[in-house]
Amino acid sequence: MKKSYDIVIIGGGIIGCSVAFELAKRGRKDVLVIEQEYLTSGATGRCGAGIRQQWGSLLNATLAKDSTDIFENIEEYTGYDGDCGLNQGGYLLVAYTEKEWDQFQKNLEVQHSIGIESYAVDLDGVRDIVPHINTEGMYGATFCAKDGHANPFHCTYAYAKGAGKMGVDIETYTKVTGFTTENGRIKTVHTSKGDVEAKVVLNCTGGHAAIMAAQVGDELPIFPERHQILITEPVAHIMSPMVMSFERHFYVQQTPHGSVIMGIGDPAETTSLNINPTWQFLEFCSHLVTQTLPAFRDLRVVRQWAGMYDMSPDRNPIINEAKTAEGFITIAGMSGHGFMVAPRIATLLANYLTGMQDSLDIKLFSAERYEKGELLLEPSVV
Repeated sequence: MKKSYDIVIIGGGIIGCSVAFELAKRGRKDVLVIEQEYLTSGATGRCGAGIRQQWGSLLNATLAKDSTDIFENIEEYTGYDGDCGLNQGGYLLVAYTEKEWDQFQKNLEVQHSIGIESYAVDLDGVRDIVPHINTEGMYGATFCAKDGHANPFHCTYAYAKGAGKMGVDIETYTKVTGFTTENGRIKTVHTSKGDVEAKVVLNCTGGHAAIMAAQVGDELPIFPERHQILITEPVAHIMSPMVMSFERHFYVQQTPHGSVIMGIGDPAETTSLNINPTWQFLEFCSHLVTQTLPAFRDLRVVRQWAGMYDMSPDRNPIINEAKTAEGFITIAGMSGHGFMVAPRIATLLANYLTGMQDSLDIKLFSAERYEKGELLLEPSVV
């Protein structure tokens, strides 16, 4: 680790590593990535790793579609010699209310406007896609075959190794302890391994982002929220797509090797840095999911864990430069969708920092939107 860098990135998840890669790809190689534990030790390594393009807002649909294009070729794109495990078994989004079903039709219009190959299915179609599903109470569903999931560890390593080959430095097990500003600009990052001067600091610390930003006087409406998940024993493969319900707050998928992963967005979850799993989640999630997928009732749970979402008020990303410390930029507020949009967020930020044109306006993601009442509302989140 040198004494100074052009850019210091705090956070070694997929956001931090993909941004480092894209910066180096554009010639900005004097970059340091700092991670307090190991790469993916935070939210990235604890996520469900879903990748879906079926969104209700044009912005999220665009981020997801562009990111999917990269995920489909991520090994070649980054020069990675491993397998990032992309499995495009599709997402089946089920509707349980008339209002939700109407919203799905509006979502499809948005998706089709940018070439996303999603479509509506009736209840017979739902059973054709997932034969063992219980369709009682459903109005219908939408499906996109290009949705799926990937391995979050390998995807992050692909970006990290690609960045490293181009000259980016990565320091793990290094804790950021504070910052020094000078004349309204970021100047120094204090770490457990010494001080590092930087022209630009990128705060990619997820649920800890607001705490980190507050150290330079930037108050951001990002808050951490625990989300729990479980995985079962592997069994014969009976389901290819992710099945998701916004109304009932669950998602469930069967991995290629047969294990079933499921989670819920618990409306009762409170703001907290707590990532301890609970037996109440195990009971509630199992009961909720097996109402829709009764074939999974007798599966044995192998493990459960919790991760941390970095939530924003409108459930959309925040990319914000601190007014109190020029050069200090927070990239957070992904609200549980950071993995699936990381590739496009990375190209957007790298283009901005290197002065390259981009089809998206990065100012859309500024936290100033909350002051102006210009929220980026998304109707389709768990």
